[in-house]
Parts: sequence; structure tokens; C-alpha cells
Amino acid sequence: MEVIPIKAAEPISTTKKKQNSLQYLKRYWMLYAMLLLPLSQVFIFRYLPIVNILAAFKDNMFLWPVLDRPWAGDNGFEYFIKAFNDPIFIEALRNTFVLSILQIVLGFPVPIILAILLNELRMQKFKRVTQTILYMPHFLSWAIIGGIATSVLGAAGMVNNALGTQIPFLTQATHWVFSYVFIGIWQGMGWGTIIFLAAITGINSELYEAAAVDGAKRFRMIWHVTLPGIRSVIIILLILNIGGIMGNNFERIMAMRNPLIYGVSDVIEVFVYNRGVRGMDQSLAAAVGLFQSVVSVVLLFGANAIAKKSGERGIL
Repeated sequence: MEVIPIKAAEPISTTKKKQNSLQYLKRYWMLYAMLLLPLSQVFIFRYLPIVNILAAFKDNMFLWPVLDRPWAGDNGFEYFIKAFNDPIFIEALRNTFVLSILQIVLGFPVPIILAILLNELRMQKFKRVTQTILYMPHFLSWAIIGGIATSVLGAAGMVNNALGTQIPFLTQATHWVFSYVFIGIWQGMGWGTIIFLAAITGINSELYEAAAVDGAKRFRMIWHVTLPGIRSVIIILLILNIGGIMGNNFERIMAMRNPLIYGVSDVIEVFVYNRGVRGMDQSLAAAVGLFQSVVSVVLLFGANAIAKKSGERGIL
């Protein structure tokens, strides 16, 4: 029997590749032309302003172009040193960490629990109504929520009137901190619940059937099927929350703070606003903002690395 040798496939020449690329561009050039406008917008409004980072290292001459300003001090780090020598900044840094960590510790599990409870409901009408009520606060502005908080938790609010007491929810430091955190949980828990409900929907129903065959009750199914099924989503959202520890919602803080609790409500955003906008110290505000961004990136990558070492995928 004669064996016919098989010829190896000839490599495509560079010229042929170029011809194919040119034909592809001729066919789809309009799609690439349509991309020019959004790409230009991103470049102009997202990348060109990055040069203003230099303001953190230069003298506070905000009327001058940032590239023409002299360097601050001997090494350009004068405003970073000034910030860390400022007790108000140290207090703002502490308040930022405390409020953000409390928000994660107390608030992060709430949407997970709510999503699991809603998933277990069998009355679909009641489930839909409950979901609507839960995520409705997400669409309210913090100005409105601040007014609601004053009406409900103020000295003459509904809670104090109902209890017949004068609990200082919004005027005493410790009470204000927990009021701030729990109002934030109330505002955001509905939106988080939607995310986890979507993740639960993606779990294979055969896993629940197999668990039922093995005699597992609802709690066992939640523990051994539902929670492992949404673990990757939990890890991703937790990493993102850790990366945002250095940032507080400026609108939220301003809507809920008052002179009696400035000591616990002055966070980094408020410090930047007071020094950069009201105090016209652009360089100090830029230095603090750059420090805040760098720490956020470090926390994000650190949390992602820990997640990967624990066997999770992470986000990067």
C-alpha cells in the first residue's frame, strides 16, 4: 500500500496578512471611525487631566498652568508633609477608616441575607413587593435622605416622640456614627440584594434537587449550595468594598453632618473641600487626593492578592 506523504501547511506570508488586514479595514472602516468620538472624549476628559497630579508636588499657584509652577519645597513633597503634620487631616483619616470599616462589617452581610431570604419565599407577589420596597431608597438623593433622617431621628423626630425620650441620634458622636452607618445600610441594601439574587438565579437547580434527595433541609441547602454558589460574587464585591475604604460619599456626609458632631464626621472629602475649595489651597487638596487614591489602589490589590491566595479568582 503506497503511503502518500502529507505536506506541511505553508505559513501565511506577511504580505498576505497585510492584504487581509487592509481588506478588513476597507470593509469595517466606518465602525472604527465611529469609535473616534468616544475614544477622543475618554482621552480628553480622562487622560489629559492626569497631568494635574503634578499640582500635588508644586507650589499653590492655581492661576498658573501646572507645568509652569515651581516645585514645592526642596523635594516636591512639602504638601504631603504639611498634610501629615496637620492634626485635622489625621482626624479626618481616622474618621474615614472608622466609618468605612463599620459600613463594611455591619452592612456588607445584609444584602446577602436579604437575597437568601427572598430567594426562599414562595409567594411571588409578596416577593416582588418586598423587593420594590427594599431597593426604592437607592433612587433617593442624599439630600432627601438627610431630611428624612432629621424628621425620623431628630430631637423632635418621630422615634423620640414615640419613645417619649430624647435619644441624641444625630447630635452625639457615638449615636451619630451608628445612625450614619445604619442609614447607609438602609439606602444601599436593596441594590445589593438585586446583585446577589441575580447570582443565586445562576445556581444550577440540579444541585438543590440532589441535596433534597440526600435529605438536606432548607438551611442545609442554603449553607452547602446557595452560599458556595454565590461565593465568587461575594468575594468580588468585598474586594471592591475594601478598595473603597478610603472614600466616603461626600454628598452623604454633608447631608447628615452638623456642628455638634464635626469631630467624627470630618472625613477626607470634607478636609479636601475645606482646604482645597474654601481655603483655596489646591496643592494641599491635590496631595491629599493623590494619597487617598494610592492607598485605595494598594488596598484593592492587597485584597485581590489575599483572595487569590485563598483559592478565589479575584478581580484582576
